Amino acid sequence: MTENAPRAQAWVILVISVVAQMAATVAITGPAFLIPHMNSELGYSLTQAGTIAVAPSYGLILTLIAWGAFADRFGERLAIILGISLTALATGLALVVVGSPIWMIVLIAASGAAAASVNSASGRMIMGWFPRHRRGLAMGIRQMAPPLGTSVAALAVPPIAAEHGVPGYLWFIVAVNGVMALVCVIGVRNPPHALAAPSPDARRESSADTEAVAPAEAVAPDAETLSPDAGAEAAASALGSAGNPYRRDSFLWRIHAASALLVIPQFAFATYGLIWLISNQHVDAAVAGAVVAASQIVGALGRMIIGGISDKARSRVGLMRVVAVLAVILVGHVALVSLTPVPILASIVFILAATVSVADNGLAFASVAEAAGPRWAGKALGAQNTGQFVMSAALGPGLGALITLWGYPLAFAAVALAPLLSLGIIPKRDIDRIT
Repeated sequence: MTENAPRAQAWVILVISVVAQMAATVAITGPAFLIPHMNSELGYSLTQAGTIAVAPSYGLILTLIAWGAFADRFGERLAIILGISLTALATGLALVVVGSPIWMIVLIAASGAAAASVNSASGRMIMGWFPRHRRGLAMGIRQMAPPLGTSVAALAVPPIAAEHGVPGYLWFIVAVNGVMALVCVIGVRNPPHALAAPSPDARRESSADTEAVAPAEAVAPDAETLSPDAGAEAAASALGSAGNPYRRDSFLWRIHAASALLVIPQFAFATYGLIWLISNQHVDAAVAGAVVAASQIVGALGRMIIGGISDKARSRVGLMRVVAVLAVILVGHVALVSLTPVPILASIVFILAATVSVADNGLAFASVAEAAGPRWAGKALGAQNTGQFVMSAALGPGLGALITLWGYPLAFAAVALAPLLSLGIIPKRDIDRIT
């Protein structure tokens, strides 16, 4: 095996994992774009349709950590293939119960619960395939998948539902996730280095055979970064990280808490950005939709760029602090422009603020996986995602109430306090237990 072969395979797997995450995201966000059709076509009340729209998120919250534990125990490949297959199956079963709101809620929630496997396992897999100095970029690319998947859902679901109704949408999800399951069976492989800590016997064998095995095949896909002794060192690192990282120090707890605060502007703009542009800034509805779509695309690119910068800067938490400061400033500007209609300026500020609000995601995910260590990376990434989805579930009605009581300027000023508070929580130094 050449040195470039495993590196090329790592990038192929990264691309597949991004597309798989996009497929899962379409299944998770798609029901929100069905609300008008469920209301008019199926006769569902707005409450029933709205509950179905958020059902995937509740399924995610319940299973993210469990899927992470599954990936830690049985490997990322099996977790992703099983989860995305079950997403297609649950959605397919929903075709049988389209006339029943209650069963639709149950099965759509089940599809979200299954799709959570990709959220937990794909991040862990990427951390295993890429060495420390490329993980930031790789995770940033992986984190492009949710906004891109949401954009696909926004573009594809309404016309499909208009032409073929809710069953047409369900068949679309079945087809997309079924095809991706087959692609993952063919193209996805678990990382070549030991993500589950080896036994003492395996460690002795690894040390004895280090000189006889090419480093690229023994430990990681990037052979140029490894010395002949790296295999034994990595095995020792894996053994040393077998314990619960949440009991060693407060690093993971602080990252989870800081991320929960930093995600507040992200979900605030995703949930209320469109209506803010239309009602507060008097932007035409079509133009406002284009501005929101542009913010999603620019935000996706921003995640990739900031991840690459973190590899060069050698400090992910340091960049998280920079992102938090920029978020305070830009969200504060959104609050300021809310005082009077300035459509062009408001659109520019919104795109910048929305871009910064998602820039920390890849940094936080990379930090969590590196600090958790091989045996806990999946569970820790699941916990990271769970905290963010719980916050998003609470933010929808909470921020809506603030906007109703205070208006947009004060409500967004309150949102700006979240990244400000995170500055006191973000750890001062990185911890890397995955070498």
